Amino acid sequence: MKKFNQIFKDAENKITGIAAAPGIVIAHAYLFTKEKLVINEGEITNVDEAKQNLVDALAKSKKELNKIFAIAKEKMEEKRAAIFEAQVMILDDPVLLKNINDRIESEKKQPEFIVNDEISKYQSLMMHSYETYMMERAGDIEDIKNRIVRNLQKKRWESKIKNDMIVVSDSLTPADTILLSRSNAKGFVTDHGGLTSHAAIISRSLNIPAVVGTHNATKHITDGDMIIVDGFHGYVLVNPTTEQIDFFKEKIGKLVELQKSLAELKDQPAKTTDGKEINLLANVDVTGEIDLVITNDSKGIGLYRTEQIIEELGELPGEDEQMNIYLNLSTRIYPKPLVIRAFDIGGDKFKFLDFDEPNPFLGLRGIRLLLENQKMFKTQIRAVLKASKNNNILFMLPMISTVREIKRSLEIIHECKIELKEEKINFDKNLKIGIMIEVPSAALLTFELAGFVDFLSIGTNDLIQYLIAVDRGNDLVSDLYQEFHPAVIRTLSHIVKEAKKAKKPISICGEMAADTLAIPLLVGIGLTSLSLAPATIPYAKRIIRSISFEKSKLLAEECIASATVEEVTEKLEKFFKDNSIKRTRNII
Repeated sequence: MKKFNQIFKDAENKITGIAAAPGIVIAHAYLFTKEKLVINEGEITNVDEAKQNLVDALAKSKKELNKIFAIAKEKMEEKRAAIFEAQVMILDDPVLLKNINDRIESEKKQPEFIVNDEISKYQSLMMHSYETYMMERAGDIEDIKNRIVRNLQKKRWESKIKNDMIVVSDSLTPADTILLSRSNAKGFVTDHGGLTSHAAIISRSLNIPAVVGTHNATKHITDGDMIIVDGFHGYVLVNPTTEQIDFFKEKIGKLVELQKSLAELKDQPAKTTDGKEINLLANVDVTGEIDLVITNDSKGIGLYRTEQIIEELGELPGEDEQMNIYLNLSTRIYPKPLVIRAFDIGGDKFKFLDFDEPNPFLGLRGIRLLLENQKMFKTQIRAVLKASKNNNILFMLPMISTVREIKRSLEIIHECKIELKEEKINFDKNLKIGIMIEVPSAALLTFELAGFVDFLSIGTNDLIQYLIAVDRGNDLVSDLYQEFHPAVIRTLSHIVKEAKKAKKPISICGEMAADTLAIPLLVGIGLTSLSLAPATIPYAKRIIRSISFEKSKLLAEECIASATVEEVTEKLEKFFKDNSIKRTRNII
């Protein structure tokens, strides 16, 4: 452990950021910068000519984006490639185009100035939003604005990147990410951006390691520097020592070996050495991930995040559109279960409603927002019910904190069932309803809440941030977001015990389940169902097949009795070493 800290964790040449796309890569850096556009505010004498120049620039911009969209569809799942289709639609926005043309006529200023000024207004609104998602979408708008201005100025976007280099930049637009990947970019490092930025989403889709939100990478890295990017932990090492390079080359080699050996476990059960079977389900963000779910032989989908549908489509889908999405998923996974979570909107997640809150994390989000917007809620409930004809769909309510919220939600679900019966539409009459346990009040009331529903699932992402009072999306305090905090371990143990006392199924679907170091602890606490990222399922299965349930229970008791994060971590790492289990967390 000391050697690891000296080589990596405590290294002076380390830059810390957000782990946006997993993987490890060692290569030379390419400092990617774009020419800063100078905007001409001068007056025009020919309005018709200026308006025609705008039409030509828009057409050229649209052609460029359609080409990028075609490349994206070749490289990644079509749903995610639709990012670029949405950008093309902005170029056809009648309100935006009318405002620009009207201003050209009335102000008689250069079109590039008016385009820049008009689109910047939209960006300003986004940048001043409390929502991380909206702030990051402002970067996409910047790309569209610059593209139009550049074409008005008849300039070309040029990239002189050499093949097989790690791209280091202040920020990257979705188009940058796709086009740079054509030069076989080995990794991405940016000063700005977060997990939900489109550049990060594309990096994950293309399996290109990425670290974002470093704040100062471009100040410390120069062209040609050798760097190491660890997209699992969110670190970059600049001009690494021979010892550091050897250390990470060994990690890469072990990861390749592990991936090969994991293929052998595909058809094997996730069963401990003393016969305790653990159900491994998958978390799904977009429908394209279903192929990975099937390939990795999961027991079903333990969490389908429906708010991602809104992000991908750019609007709230209608009842039939939702129904088709849910029905397609349930059919493809049949007869395995599909747990659909109601729109979890607000806080650090995507929010499309037009209002601001001083503290969105503690505001109108999750079930609170749905109960305040019952038309939206009922549309989704009806879609889920109509899609439930395969009888393998379960419906889950997010961010429950009171019994009243459950009761009101059940009343609305009942109303929707009555409506569908009157319309003579078939649905699963026994559709199971569950809740997310992700706030402290729900954790303390687990037994009481369980009495009103069919199943429960622990959402560790929010539970941890609310327990420790840390915004997990804020890189200034991200080091305080600690999944192995003793308070977290004790709370998880309490939830599991109370759920079992109520005789209700309990699972975990937060990111903690995907941390392979945590798996023996979660099994020892008594969790028999884990829902995690599809790609992590083989790793989890390997660990479960290497551990004893009885020994895991003893480990859990020791961790629960610990007073610090360091004590818990040391006990977990010692458990892996003493039981000769491959330490997957250190390998990746």
